[in-house]
Amino acid sequence: MARNASTPEQQSVRVLKVGERVRHILSELLARGEVHDDVLTAHSVSVTEVRMTPDLRNANAYVKPLLGEDEDIVLKALRTNTAFFQREVAKRLGLKFAPKLRFKPDESFDEAERIERLLNDPKVVRDLEPDDD
Repeated sequence: MARNASTPEQQSVRVLKVGERVRHILSELLARGEVHDDVLTAHSVSVTEVRMTPDLRNANAYVKPLLGEDEDIVLKALRTNTAFFQREVAKRLGLKFAPKLRFKPDESFDEAERIERLLNDPKVVRDLEPDDD
């Protein structure tokens, strides 16, 4: 599932900076255990990327629990605590409007693994080997 409808080159620097700041804020909140949720406290969650809309009103936060364990449970806990995260992000960002957060699973690791398996397929390896002619 492709998540990058627009490439980073097409986004303004401000949008990218705000997205990165939101990612840092969310990561910090999770790392310090500031959200009072047993599921999130029990899991180490990485916020791998935050994509902002050009108007900075919406943010898609791509997350991955350590080793991909209990991904559905962690996503449900994040979504349950969205109001807390939005409040904290708004407070720390100081923007006129707080972005509406949506938590989504980061599928880039799965996609990379799929590509790696394809490249290691014997048929593909045979085609990639240089000819000795």
